[in-house]
Amino acid sequence: METKRFSLVKPTIDTPFFIDFSWWKAHDSDWHVDLFGCLCAEHQAQLANVDMSESIDWVDPTTAEVNQVDGLQHILITHCAKQEGFLTSQTTMIEAVFKVFLANGNTPLTPQELARQLNRPAETILRTIGGYTVYKGIRPHQ
Repeated sequence: METKRFSLVKPTIDTPFFIDFSWWKAHDSDWHVDLFGCLCAEHQAQLANVDMSESIDWVDPTTAEVNQVDGLQHILITHCAKQEGFLTSQTTMIEAVFKVFLANGNTPLTPQELARQLNRPAETILRTIGGYTVYKGIRPHQ
C-alpha cells in the first residue's frame, strides 16, 4: 500500500482540503461505524443489518467522472447529507467540516469556502484541519 506523505508546505486559508477516504480506511478500523452514525434515521433503520463495505460506481453530476465509492459513502452523499438537520449550529467543528464534504460529494474546499458555509472564521477552521493531526481523514488536496 502506498503511503502518502505530508507536504512540508504549511496550508493556508486558500489551500483546498477534502476527505481522504484511503487515509481514513488505513488509520481507522471503525470508519464504517463512524459513517453509519452520519446516516439519516431512515437509512440507519434500513441498513442496520446490511454489509455496506461493497464499492459501487458513482457518477459525479458536475464532471460526469465515474468513481468507485463505498456504498455507505454513496448513500450519505446522495441522500442523507441533503436532509434537513444533517448539519446544525451545535455540530462540532471537525464534524461540521466533515459533513460539508459529505454534502458536497467530497469536492475540495478551502477554509475560506468552508467558513462561508459554516459561518465560522476561516483561520479557526485552518487551525483545526491544517495541523499535523489528521481528523476524520480531512487533508489538503494535492
